[in-house]
Amino acid sequence: FGRGRCGPIGVDIGSRSVKLLQFDVARSRVWEAARWDLPTDRTAEPADREAEIIGALRRAREGRNFRGREAIFCLAAGDLFVQNIRVAQATGPELNKVVWAEAASRLPFAKEEAEVRYLDAADVRQGDTVRREVILLACRRSAVGRIINLAEQAGLRPVAVDVEPAALLRCYARQYRRDQDHQQRRMLVNVGAANTTVVIGHGAAAMFIKYVDVGGNLMDEAVARHLKMHPADAAALRRHNGDRRADQRDPEIARCVAEAIRPVLDRLAHELSLCIRYYSVTFRGQPLAGVVLGGGEASQSLVDWMATRLDVPCELGS
Repeated sequence: FGRGRCGPIGVDIGSRSVKLLQFDVARSRVWEAARWDLPTDRTAEPADREAEIIGALRRAREGRNFRGREAIFCLAAGDLFVQNIRVAQATGPELNKVVWAEAASRLPFAKEEAEVRYLDAADVRQGDTVRREVILLACRRSAVGRIINLAEQAGLRPVAVDVEPAALLRCYARQYRRDQDHQQRRMLVNVGAANTTVVIGHGAAAMFIKYVDVGGNLMDEAVARHLKMHPADAAALRRHNGDRRADQRDPEIARCVAEAIRPVLDRLAHELSLCIRYYSVTFRGQPLAGVVLGGGEASQSLVDWMATRLDVPCELGS
């Protein structure tokens, strides 16, 4: 690369906003970053929503210092089928055949229209036999085509389509890069607006992936019902009070919000405990070193609360 060149633009299309970030060519410094909020109406027609996303991608780059048009996109959780499966032990092309054969019976859509990938996890004991645990990742080819169409209409050139769990693993593997860290296994929990991504990893290798249908949108709806408010007003109340420092928050509002979202957090804690139980039963011998909570809904108060519910050390992700 010549002097001044940058890497591709990373594009995250969420349910509430689009976020763009670009590193310098050495991937050691953020070159540019931007966020553009999307309209809050989640009932919009798909064509209208795509037009909003295209407009947001264009406007987010206006007046900014992004370089080039190459971009990396990510499959949305709703487009991605994820499942841990166990197959006969094999390697190389033989493992590919075994996974494809198993995937054909599990996919919620026809295999002819599917893009299938997998992550090799580890050997596991099942009864008296040893099998191979792999993580199946699949989507419809039309989902990839839709991303490419969005990118091109927004003036970007897609060079890759990633999956969020793999991106999370790479991100945290760079943060926890000591030899001791790479020997430990952690659960990464990314709490977003529409859902929560759960990844259990060993260094940069995935061992378990699951999407949980719990996120900030459910919390907003819970506050709206509890306080008899419009959902948009409840979302604004929850965020504006949460953005303030602890000594500046209205204690009465904080109490009402906490009371309203407790059932949602209870459900999330239950789902996370099931993930931990699956890991403990499947991958015996090494307990989790801890849980890292990140995403737009993560906070120190949520970390402290989860630590008491999960009985596992928890920390706030950077």
